[in-house]
Amino acid sequence: MAADLLDRSALTLRDDVAVGRVSAVEVCQACLARAQAANVALNGFNLIAAERALARAEQIDRQRAAGEPLGPLAGVPIALKDNLSVRGMRTTASSRILEGYVPPYDATVVRRLEDAGAVILGKTNCDEFAMGSSNENSAFGPVRNPWALDRTPGGSSGGSAAAVAARCVPIALGSDTGGSVRQPGAFCGVVGLKPTYGRVSRYGLLAFASSLDQIGPLTRTAADAALVLSVIAGADPADATTSREPVPDFGAALTGEVTGLRIGVPRAFVGADPPSGAGAVTTGLDEGVRRAFEQALGDLERAGASVVEIALPHAQYAIPVYYLVATAEASSNLARYDGVKYGYRSTGTKDQNLQTMYSRTRDEGFGAEVKRRIMLGTYVLSAGYYDAFYLKAQQVRTLLRRDYDRAFEHVDVVAMPTSPTPAFRLGEKTDDPLQMYLADVFTVSAPLAGLPAISVPCGFSDGLPVGLQLTGRLFDESTLLRTADAYERLTNWHTQAPPLPPH
Repeated sequence: MAADLLDRSALTLRDDVAVGRVSAVEVCQACLARAQAANVALNGFNLIAAERALARAEQIDRQRAAGEPLGPLAGVPIALKDNLSVRGMRTTASSRILEGYVPPYDATVVRRLEDAGAVILGKTNCDEFAMGSSNENSAFGPVRNPWALDRTPGGSSGGSAAAVAARCVPIALGSDTGGSVRQPGAFCGVVGLKPTYGRVSRYGLLAFASSLDQIGPLTRTAADAALVLSVIAGADPADATTSREPVPDFGAALTGEVTGLRIGVPRAFVGADPPSGAGAVTTGLDEGVRRAFEQALGDLERAGASVVEIALPHAQYAIPVYYLVATAEASSNLARYDGVKYGYRSTGTKDQNLQTMYSRTRDEGFGAEVKRRIMLGTYVLSAGYYDAFYLKAQQVRTLLRRDYDRAFEHVDVVAMPTSPTPAFRLGEKTDDPLQMYLADVFTVSAPLAGLPAISVPCGFSDGLPVGLQLTGRLFDESTLLRTADAYERLTNWHTQAPPLPPH
């Protein structure tokens, strides 16, 4: 029974709890047992809140027994990336500088999930302050990919992706700044959705780069992603960057039809042609990823979609633009971690002054990658370099957005592989930050342009999952979800499960 529960979608679990086929406590107990067993090998959770989760599940069962109305996620276990604030629950962003920090408030998405009846199982491991593409930058050790324990699960939301893939939870939330939901989704063989910037409130998310960060779900099906987005989306007075754009019924958009859908493919970019200008990068596309991508396009064409070649001439500059804009914003956002009001503080020596305390706290509390990004960001914002680097990056960012605007005059979605390679080995790229950054070559464009994007499993390369990435128009998550759901109905890649530890 327990193993069967673990394979059910969030939608199925919600319906089963609602009619009493299974209790919320039974579902919670099964997921807790799986999470505790899997975490020994995967290190996907920083915290498993068993007592809190069971108490919440018991409350859901009492509400059902009393005939009270239940929410759209009633009894569904969910894991949260450890950069989302939960009142009374340790929240560290996988950083030593926030060891022991317990927020006094809930993030807006957490409040909305619990109002909808979700059961929070725990907090997932991630790259420190969401800075990384491999989940190796965590102060609590790397997460391991459920498909191959010597491989990365992707980053920065690697713990959330691994937890969903390993059947610990049907849903997890991550945050996506340059690909941190979609790339782990691809590496772990699950669905990862980055909504339009402003679709989901960032209140309570520990900020990395405020003009890029967006919270999104990791699930095993597009239908579950639609369900979660319907719950967490919408304007929030606590976050001035949220949009008042109406939130549609995303589930109603899942018709299974793609007839007439126009799919744009920037082949000059995806094909890794030689770069055409200073600062341009090649994609290094793996042959197995290429085959899976082309097969996915063929499947959608046979279902009635059309594939149209498009041009995104500035996409080749997206990596350098991203690592200028994101590091500049990180430098500003992380200035608040100084050991004064909360978090880690260096004890130092008895006679150290305030400046020394600041310096030692930040040196001891931040990991190497976070320090690297703070220094890069501080440099590009400094006098004499601001115009040459940060301002220029913002100008190219505008050009990139215009490329997409022109493309969407002719197509409905833009398709690329989610990552140029399947999951790479742990330690393989840690000594070469540039190669690590290039893992995001296909994902950074969408957040720079503020656009929604989804990764859906589309095959395997050398036994490791591959993701198909679809990018849509502003606030048109419905088309992305409809396309991803239709693709799932054509294939069975999303049903594949990694070898799991004993339950």
